[in-house]
Amino acid sequence: MEAKTAKEIPSGDAWLYEPKWDGFRCLAFRDDNSVVLQSKSGQPLTRYFPELVDALLKINADRFVLDGEIVIETAGHLDFNALLQRIHPAESRIKRLSRETPAQIVIFDLLVDADGFLLTDLPLQDRKQMLSTFFRDAVQPSAAKQMIRLAPSSSSHEEAEKWMAELAAFGCDGVVAKLKGEPYHSGDRDAMVKVKRLRTADCVIGGFRYATKKNAGVGSILLGLYNDAGELDHVGFCSGFTAEQRKDLVKKLVPLIEKPGFTGKAPGGPSRWSHANPRSTEWEPLRPELVCEVQYDHFAGGRFRHGTKFLRWRPDKCPKQCTFEQLQPAKPIARKAA
Repeated sequence: MEAKTAKEIPSGDAWLYEPKWDGFRCLAFRDDNSVVLQSKSGQPLTRYFPELVDALLKINADRFVLDGEIVIETAGHLDFNALLQRIHPAESRIKRLSRETPAQIVIFDLLVDADGFLLTDLPLQDRKQMLSTFFRDAVQPSAAKQMIRLAPSSSSHEEAEKWMAELAAFGCDGVVAKLKGEPYHSGDRDAMVKVKRLRTADCVIGGFRYATKKNAGVGSILLGLYNDAGELDHVGFCSGFTAEQRKDLVKKLVPLIEKPGFTGKAPGGPSRWSHANPRSTEWEPLRPELVCEVQYDHFAGGRFRHGTKFLRWRPDKCPKQCTFEQLQPAKPIARKAA
């Protein structure tokens, strides 16, 4: 299940609330002695978190599919940068980090139970009850309970507001509201909304511009979102990098230079403001492989109205997941007549 963004926590009996964890969304599959971890977009995560594979094998059930969030806690708060350190080709480094900063997985849904039954057609409130039973019977009595955690949830709007205010220091970046009566939605955002303290979006990097002096590195990265036709539209830019970051970006982006970059709306050409500096309109197209999360203040007319602020890379996200749908406001849920 994916989420649309809302400005306020929705209220009403139809909703179930959870804290929004700052981690890697993850599906955990177990079949006998085999465990597979993957992101919602299908990106493989198994090799990066060997300690979670070991923990999932200790659960007192031979088969299941769980939906949750991989997190790392350091110094009393969630540490997303520690997660990013795991996405590395060196197995020795991954093993070392798994000992130094072990991960946990916070579980909020049960998709296949210990008997192998698919539960995705059941309403969320039923799956939550079955998940609680699964934890009581299979996780709590096992050695996995230190690393496999059950996500708190509540039907109380007051409780959700409390989480929004009090869990910020721990690193939770908002609240998720899910429709109790809905089955599991895979590939759409119709049953869940997220309310974040910051307005952020996951974007594909479709190109970049060099700084005015090319040897100074990258001046700005060009952001894209996929439209309904599957084309990558240019929606804005991100700059404000330090001198060191500009040079590091060259190493990261230049190997990906490849036309066309944007397959829908592309960055504009010269304007009356750019004639004095022709380089400001030139841009390099990239293969659409990199995803980053940016903070923005306003989105209208199919683009960010001002420059955005780079927050972090999102290697757990598939570029095709970066669509305009994430920026569409959630539809209000009409109350049923008494």
